[in-house]
Amino acid sequence: MPLDFHAQENLYTYATHQADSSWMALVKSIVAVNGKRALEIGCGEGIYTKALAGMGAASVTGLDSARELLQAARENCRGYTNIDFVLGSALSTGLLAERYDLLLQRSIIHHLSQNDLRTSFVEAFRLLKQEGILIVQDRTPEDYLLPGSKTYIQGYFFSRYPRLANLEVTRGPRSELVLQTLRQVGFQSIEERKLWETRAVYPNLEALSEALLARTGRFILHELTDAELQDLVTHITYVQEQLQVASDAGIVEEDCWTIWSTMK
Repeated sequence: MPLDFHAQENLYTYATHQADSSWMALVKSIVAVNGKRALEIGCGEGIYTKALAGMGAASVTGLDSARELLQAARENCRGYTNIDFVLGSALSTGLLAERYDLLLQRSIIHHLSQNDLRTSFVEAFRLLKQEGILIVQDRTPEDYLLPGSKTYIQGYFFSRYPRLANLEVTRGPRSELVLQTLRQVGFQSIEERKLWETRAVYPNLEALSEALLARTGRFILHELTDAELQDLVTHITYVQEQLQVASDAGIVEEDCWTIWSTMK
C-alpha cells in the first residue's frame, strides 16, 4: 500500500535525513541565500527548511498541506528562531504576494496533474518578489530509470520489480513539460541541472539491508509485499557483494535529481 503521510506512525519517516552538502553547494551557486526571505512549499518534516535557515536566510517559512508533517517539522527545527510553519496548499497558499526572495519546491510536482502543475507555478510567481528565484527539484522518469549501481541502489528496485518503474514513470514530471509550463507562467532565465545527492551512508551491507526492510524513507517499497521486499533485499545484497562496495567509508547511496531554477 502507498505510504500515508497523514498517518501518525509515518510522521518521522524522513525526519532523520539531513540536507546533503552537495545540495547546499548547488543552491548557493544559484542564489545567495544569506539574508533572503525564503519559502519552502511542501516542506514535509522541515529538512530543507532547516537547511535554508542554516545557510543564512533571514527567515524561512515552511508550508505543507499535512498537519501531521508540520508537527514533525516543528520538532525537527526546534531552536531555529528564523523558521515558521504554516498549513496550506501549493495551489493556493493563502500567503501574501511578492514577499519572498527565494521559493523552493522540492519533490512535490510529481504529485500534481498537468493543470495543477501550472497552478502551482502561477502561485509561486505571485508569491515571489520581482527578480525572486524559484528552485524546483524533482526526479524525472529519466532520473528514476538509470541502472542500479554501487551508489544508485534504487535502480535495482525497478529492474527487479518493473511495476515499480511503471508507477514512477506515470508519476514523474518530464522535463519538457516543466520547462514549457514555467515559460507559459512568465518565468525567465530558466536553467536545468542534474544533482547526485547523497541519500544515506551505511556502515555495512547489514545496515543497508535493515534500512530497506524497514522501508525507511522509501514510500515506493510500501508497494511491495513483505515477501517481495525480502526477495529484493536479498538480490541487492548479492549484487552489492559482487561489486565489493564495502569500505572504511561505508556504503554511500545517491539519487539523481533534476533541478530547475528560474527568475520572476
